[in-house]
Amino acid sequence: MNTGLIIALVILGVVVIAALWAIAAYNRLVALREAVRTGWAQIDVLLKRRYDLIPNLVESVKGYASHEKETLDRVITARNAASSVKPGNTAGAIAADNQLTGTLRQLFAVAEAYPDLKANQNFLQLQNELSNTENQVAGVRGSYNQTVQQYNTSIMSFPTNFIAGPFGFSTQPFFEVQDAGQRETPKVKF
Repeated sequence: MNTGLIIALVILGVVVIAALWAIAAYNRLVALREAVRTGWAQIDVLLKRRYDLIPNLVESVKGYASHEKETLDRVITARNAASSVKPGNTAGAIAADNQLTGTLRQLFAVAEAYPDLKANQNFLQLQNELSNTENQVAGVRGSYNQTVQQYNTSIMSFPTNFIAGPFGFSTQPFFEVQDAGQRETPKVKF
């Protein structure tokens, strides 16, 4: 067999293997990016439910704590800001959600001062629904962050980074708590 032919076949084999690897790497990055988008969409659905519950909760509190107007206004303002974040602005949605979570903590602190409100069935039901939604958000948030970690690691890892850059794959933000106050252990009083 001709040496030139052998060299040409080896080169062709290397090119074919490299092309197959590039296709597989690209497809894996696409799958991970879509998993990140799907994870965010699940969070978005739960946050929408959360945003829909908040006005009802605020209305329940208004009847009992009308002089707490400033706190109620902050909750509604934070809710409106969070619900108006443009789709695709993950970082903005995370920041707005963190702000909303902080104002909700203030709302529940206000509710603690009103025993009649704490006994109101409508308030308790709304608070329970919001709590369940928060638990669902926490679970989906963990799954989302795990998917983002896999995606970001794949983008930054050698040699996949040679495929990620030219094809526009970029790292995604984690859904993290920004407010240090949210990391504090809640104080329970009996």
